[in-house]
Amino acid sequence: MKSSLLLILATLALLSPLRAADDARLAKVTAADDDRIAAMRAGDRAKLTAIFSDELRYSHSSGNVDDKSSFTEALTSGRSKYTGIDYEERKFTFPAPGIALMTGRAHVQVESANGKNDMILAFLGVWREEQGQWRFLAWQSCKVPPPTPAAK
Repeated sequence: MKSSLLLILATLALLSPLRAADDARLAKVTAADDDRIAAMRAGDRAKLTAIFSDELRYSHSSGNVDDKSSFTEALTSGRSKYTGIDYEERKFTFPAPGIALMTGRAHVQVESANGKNDMILAFLGVWREEQGQWRFLAWQSCKVPPPTPAAK
């Protein structure tokens, strides 16, 4: 019995530094994503340039695809204005060193030349650690249809 307890305690002691590293990684990438949302809403070119990876691929729920240059331009020119981005769910996983996958659902409100769009999106976001900083690499989303009314 004592040896089993000692084995469990030793295992927990070995895993504690890994958990602390995961917690620190999670805190950093969560903060980076919060900064991304604020920069997108503000249309802040300097912050967007710092947050977006040079290899950004942003696939909108409409099917349109932007790279770093075109998406930054759309946000800073006011051509696309994100007036609301509120997560219903946001989860991060770390499948490989320096990579974070972000999944979830978000209530998004955006204004563009096509008018106002208010939608719920299911999404996959990819973050990559580049030179010690988490940078936003990719986004793919789809609109979640409204619930269908129950049949009577």
